[in-house]
Amino acid sequence: MTSPPPVAGRPIAHGPGEVLGADRLAAFSDGVFAVIITIMVLEMKVPSGSDWAALVPLAPVFLAYVLSYVYLGTYWNNHHHLLKAARRVSGAALWANLHLLFWLSLLPVATGWLGAYPRAAAPAALYGVVLLGAALAYYVLQQSLIRAEGPHALLRRAVGRDWKGKVSPLLYLAAIALSFRVEALSLAIYALVAALWLVPDRRIEMALREPAGR
Repeated sequence: MTSPPPVAGRPIAHGPGEVLGADRLAAFSDGVFAVIITIMVLEMKVPSGSDWAALVPLAPVFLAYVLSYVYLGTYWNNHHHLLKAARRVSGAALWANLHLLFWLSLLPVATGWLGAYPRAAAPAALYGVVLLGAALAYYVLQQSLIRAEGPHALLRRAVGRDWKGKVSPLLYLAAIALSFRVEALSLAIYALVAALWLVPDRRIEMALREPAGR
């Protein structure tokens, strides 16, 4: 008698190199995402005056917060779908997930510095380094989950060519280099990448529906 196939996102039996399913990993990661967003919003100071003009000096801080919030929201959304499709979580995937959360946890610092000095090269470059590190870490996590499932992984079919995941690091590298020459252009590139990822990506959702439709 054969055992039923594992259900996406639920704990499965242990085997060589396998640990618990994705539910606990997702719950832990969700908590970290919430803490990061909370830290970012707490970095925003109360206006020093009681009129609308008092908000003007806070505009760069607010815009940096909005940009980082979009990035965090995008990562949370993609991370949710990624783990929903994962049927096995290996020890390597656990460390890869912690690696991703490490880079994302640096976002409040980079955001605060960028908001305080929006026309300086170093804050713009550091912001790009954090985004680049997070993008590469997400790719490592994605590949770790695919390897844990083997050559016929659902994630492998769902991810496909992943052109946005491959283009984004290149744009980050360009923005980091440009931050030492034209800071405004580097910030525009960060906003462009965020806009690219705002477009809904339904590859994993479609892949999850495939078995039900067959």
